[in-house]
Amino acid sequence: MNGDVHFTVPDRHEPSVDDHDRVQTRDFPAFGIREGIGALYARDMATIFTKIIEGEFPGAFVHRDERCVAFLSINPLTTGHTLVVPTEEIDHWIDCPQDLRDHLMAVATAVGEAQMEVWSPERIGLIVAGFEVPHLHLHVFPSWGMADFDFTKAAPMQSMDVLEPIAAQIRRQLDA
Repeated sequence: MNGDVHFTVPDRHEPSVDDHDRVQTRDFPAFGIREGIGALYARDMATIFTKIIEGEFPGAFVHRDERCVAFLSINPLTTGHTLVVPTEEIDHWIDCPQDLRDHLMAVATAVGEAQMEVWSPERIGLIVAGFEVPHLHLHVFPSWGMADFDFTKAAPMQSMDVLEPIAAQIRRQLDA
């Protein structure tokens, strides 16, 4: 091997019909959904986020404009965990037009500043994951350490009765 370093790059994973079975399933009783999230997303169906945006399912909103909304996560990483979601269904963030990405980041920044005022965390976390719901969304949340970024430790599903007073705190800061 004369000191050269060689890397083997695995083949790119191509999605298959079997991938659908690996999508995490979860019941959403607050929305009347019992078949699990993996069963929700045939390509011709609206995402759960579109249904929230359109008022078909409840959401604890902190922001709404013609291009995006921001509402609290029903499975928060920390109190105040907000999702910034474009009104247009875009699956992958790299497919999002630059001007819309800029707008989403501006809204995420405003939400993060409001969260900083309300909870005084060490940082405001920002994640673009996109595996569970095929609709671009930015996770914005107060963070006191790296453990707050672990989705496996997200809170169990929260009711609107729990989320709405938290949303009201963020809205008050956004309106200030």
